[in-house]
Amino acid sequence: MAVDDSVLEDLPPSAKLVFKVLEYDGPLTQKRIVEETMLSARTVRYALERLEDRGVVDEDIYFADARQSLYKLTSEPEDGTADADADAEAAD
Repeated sequence: MAVDDSVLEDLPPSAKLVFKVLEYDGPLTQKRIVEETMLSARTVRYALERLEDRGVVDEDIYFADARQSLYKLTSEPEDGTADADADAEAAD
């Protein structure tokens, strides 16, 4: 997934780390993200909230354990930055 750097630019380092872990390891539960990043559960929750607000992370049901959620990167950011970039490239 190609995310525009400006989407992640002003996020805290913890959110960028969570993004990279999801980018490399694919869909993960919050518990697994905590294990992979060695961040606290609260920090991971905050990072996921920030990433969801930017539209780069989706939360799905984790069928193996319905008490948990599965987090994955979205195909395109929801804020329209990908569309704007595509339009700019098409104009060139």
